[in-house]
Amino acid sequence: MAASTHVRILDQRTPEERDRPFLPGAGKTWLLPFYDAFTRVAGVRALHERAVELAGIEPGQAVADVGCGTANLSFAVLAAQPGARVTGLDPDKDALRRAARKARRRGVALTLVQGYADRIPAEDASLDHVVSSLALHHVDDDGRIAFARDALRALRPGGRVTVVDFGDPASNVEDAGHPTHGHGHGLAHALQHLPRLIRSRVAHSPVVARNHGDGIVALLAEAGFGDAREVAHADHRFGRVTFVQATRP
Repeated sequence: MAASTHVRILDQRTPEERDRPFLPGAGKTWLLPFYDAFTRVAGVRALHERAVELAGIEPGQAVADVGCGTANLSFAVLAAQPGARVTGLDPDKDALRRAARKARRRGVALTLVQGYADRIPAEDASLDHVVSSLALHHVDDDGRIAFARDALRALRPGGRVTVVDFGDPASNVEDAGHPTHGHGHGLAHALQHLPRLIRSRVAHSPVVARNHGDGIVALLAEAGFGDAREVAHADHRFGRVTFVQATRP
């Protein structure tokens, strides 16, 4: 298919970064083959679609999807705005290979870059949008600060960053609508109950706690964004999810 020539994977890591650790999107490397099935069951697509709607991406605009994983947010961008120029960034080469296969099947143009959130693959003031979904909590404190500063660098004046991630814990962590007991077996059973397990971990995670109390808003404001704010939130099966936006002055 001709479109397949427009799908590529680039490696922007330095020699010193070859062994740099990272947390895979699925939490464990061996869970990657089940990642897309799980996100479908868990309803993550609705979060991506909401993020794209809030971002307001226009034809021909340049977009960087930071922590793209298997590129589901990138595909949501392209579904809403096929004329966008999208680059996905992630440290996980296996996830990027899976994303590339999906892009070829869909016949969409997509650039994928192996690298880290603290160095967005774009020239200064060249991007219209930086987007990220459920990835920032995987990044350590120094990486978060560097991501926010680099997003400011890469965005043109008036460009926008849209971050979707876990926020303050939802009031009902156990969620009576999804009981913990049951006697099913197999992958379907595991996928059904995995959101409850993740919700519990999210609620008690010291990593996610960095997002509490407008943590993402403060992160972007301290990097130099003048209007960082929460623009929406959702009580998702994983827990409370916040949508934060900011615009480069």
